[in-house]
Amino acid sequence: MKRKSSNRGRRVTSPPRAGVAKPFFAAREHFWLFAIALAIAPILVYLPVWKAGFIWDDDAHLTRNPCVIGPLGLSDVWSTAQAFYYPLVLTTFWVLHKLVGLNPWPYHIFNVLLHAGSAVLLWRILQELEIPGAWLGAALWALHPVMVQSVAWVTELKNTQSCLFYLLSILCFLKWEGSRSKAGPISKLPRQRSSERRSLELFALSLVFFVLATLSKPSVVMLPAVLALCIWWRNPRVKWRDIVSLAPFVGISAIASVWTIWEQRFHSGAVGLDWAQTWPERFIIAGRAPWFYLSKLLWPHPLIFMYPRWAIHSSQLIAWLPLLATLVGLTALWFVHAKWGRAVFFAAAYFVVSLLPVLGFFSVYFFRYSFVSDHFQYLASMGPIALVSAGLLKLSDSLELGEWTLGILICAVLGTLTWRQSGSYSDIKTLWRTTIQRNPSCWMAENNLASELLETGDVDGAIAHFNRSLELKSDYPQTHYNLAYALLRKGGAEPAIGEARVGLTLDPNDPEAHVVLGMVLMTKGQLDEAVAEFSKALEIRPNHSKAHYNLAIALLDKHQTGEAIAQYEKAIEAKPDYVEALTNLAWILATSSDAATRGGPRAVELAQRAAHLTRGGNPFVLRTLAAAYANVKSFDKALETSQRALELAQEQRNAEIAEGIQREMSFYRNGQPYRTD
Repeated sequence: MKRKSSNRGRRVTSPPRAGVAKPFFAAREHFWLFAIALAIAPILVYLPVWKAGFIWDDDAHLTRNPCVIGPLGLSDVWSTAQAFYYPLVLTTFWVLHKLVGLNPWPYHIFNVLLHAGSAVLLWRILQELEIPGAWLGAALWALHPVMVQSVAWVTELKNTQSCLFYLLSILCFLKWEGSRSKAGPISKLPRQRSSERRSLELFALSLVFFVLATLSKPSVVMLPAVLALCIWWRNPRVKWRDIVSLAPFVGISAIASVWTIWEQRFHSGAVGLDWAQTWPERFIIAGRAPWFYLSKLLWPHPLIFMYPRWAIHSSQLIAWLPLLATLVGLTALWFVHAKWGRAVFFAAAYFVVSLLPVLGFFSVYFFRYSFVSDHFQYLASMGPIALVSAGLLKLSDSLELGEWTLGILICAVLGTLTWRQSGSYSDIKTLWRTTIQRNPSCWMAENNLASELLETGDVDGAIAHFNRSLELKSDYPQTHYNLAYALLRKGGAEPAIGEARVGLTLDPNDPEAHVVLGMVLMTKGQLDEAVAEFSKALEIRPNHSKAHYNLAIALLDKHQTGEAIAQYEKAIEAKPDYVEALTNLAWILATSSDAATRGGPRAVELAQRAAHLTRGGNPFVLRTLAAAYANVKSFDKALETSQRALELAQEQRNAEIAEGIQREMSFYRNGQPYRTD
């Protein structure tokens, strides 16, 4: 589409400003100095993240992902639906895991480094587009606290990694487009042919980086529209050859879009009442979201990990005003011929276009909890921030402050806010407590905090938060069976059964609810009913490690040892770091009175793996390892390991385990393995 412009036929550049010196990094010799400074700044403000742990769904993507830690692997990342959505990100996790294991800080540092690298690339792109205050725009984006969710959350390597490739693709495209516009008639001179070859290499690299970006996170699918905006910004007279050059990008985008919609709907499970918005409701969400994100960029307080989920009423006329304001504003800006109008339109159009995949037109799993999230605008925020930076540069000129003074002051404020915001990601409990403090209606945070408290032994605290979560949202099945498990831990079998059955009423096909109900029934001695529940869970999800594990326990109680061993093996296959399954199976194989059941080398292997996973700090695991050593007649190792287990049991004041270890040590001293039924 053509548009009248007084700058027709030439690139739009910023007019020289009298009395203002060029920034010191404009000289080539200072380029790397500023690039290093720009990279170091976010590294410093994100120092609190270096000591942070894993949070929320980091387990699904990393710490308990079978593609990363086994039994699957890199081939499954690229050939199965196990990692179909973010294959390149899971490949990165796989490589990092091979190098550093599951120590959180290398993952956090890598995320911060990717963010810092993206800031440098953004600076170069803004320079390439000749946008005033390019250095300030990149610095503000790098230090803005809205970016904390993407940088401090390990799972959001999806954002930082895809952003790096996204910006590389844009930069290569701009350099290619710039070299093409400068090229003269086709010549057979070697220098000309070399230049043309270099130009084609830049275009090919741009395509490759775009593919890598989509393999990291498909929400970058709007890149073709962004490139079109960049072409228009450089020269309003868009030509057919410009449109044709975008064709391969559009093709990649189309494939990634279909892939993303399918993945969210059928793999991530974004179906059901939480995603059943009507089209009028979706348009209202789409109109409201950009203004919400813009407000957080201009005034980043409060920033919440999980914002309240909006109640949408399409029958209310006022609900349509944000969408109307967006459409009218963009249309009005298009017809403003002044240079400032083009700049504002460019920034606003980039902002809305980049947000399009998460504006509500397509179902996203996160919408179950909220229609907006800070990490959704990681890419989109670059447009408004660049516009504001250019405006601040003009303001500093009018105030005769110099472009550095005002810029450094604002960067210092944003850096301080980012430092403080990063602290809320220090550990999972801190994150959920902070979320509840800032959003008291967040039922999901209540449920997840309760789960963390239960895991650390605070049963009463967990029950209180589970009940609060149900007060806020009573129809969420997971909270009911989580509460059932907490009640079971407290000793209340009957109320636990009731909660588990409520969860199954809400979702009969939830395997977790069947497992919890089976556990409750098992404590009452109803073994057949418990086996039926565990078996039902395995029908729904055949690789459910906890169902295999509990089924093994029930079968042991029914004296079906062979079948129990098979279930333990399946539990370990589904979850290689399942310490309880490793230990229980090793104990059976090491101490069984039935020679046909025992398996010496396998018992040692399993017990050693469990001891490694617990870092030698679990007395029962060491007790089992000692029994496994004795079973293969390594009695010196058995006694040494038993002594360590005894000391730990005494330190933990576990008299029952200590007594058992002492009894078993008497066998080992006599050169006898320990046997039990």
